[in-house]
Amino acid sequence: MVKQIRLEPLSRISEVDTYSNLLSAILSEDLHVSRECNGRGICATCHIYVKEGLDSLTPMTPRESKTLEVITSAKTNSRLACQARVISDGVVVELPPGMYVNSLQDVEVLIGRRAEQDLLHPRTGKVLVEQGKVITRSTVKQLENEDFHLIGSTLAQTREV
Repeated sequence: MVKQIRLEPLSRISEVDTYSNLLSAILSEDLHVSRECNGRGICATCHIYVKEGLDSLTPMTPRESKTLEVITSAKTNSRLACQARVISDGVVVELPPGMYVNSLQDVEVLIGRRAEQDLLHPRTGKVLVEQGKVITRSTVKQLENEDFHLIGSTLAQTREV
């Protein structure tokens, strides 16, 4: 059976099959999501907010809960789109503002420009560069100590559990 969800702030209605995850709805609308862990619930690059209908989704798994604990922008209505499966109508999803950065080179190519949107860390969701700020060489220098390659170490930790 098909369920309808609404994607905000785009005001788009998307249809998904019952028990499909929210990520499939987001991707069906041609919205870019990094999904660094390929839907395993450990990278947080598909983090979303559920404005309405939390009870219309499957319960949160321990893995999803653990992943959400490290996201600095997580709220009580946060979910990972790859893990949240739709079981009934009434879900309203809000996509976090910003763009995930996968490497320091992603920021370097923007030197001299203003960030069109917040640039976010791929694992924690921390704002690395605020929207409207000019990206300078000193901005890049400040980000040199950021670890953009947390997926491999997270996968290793997950296997150990």
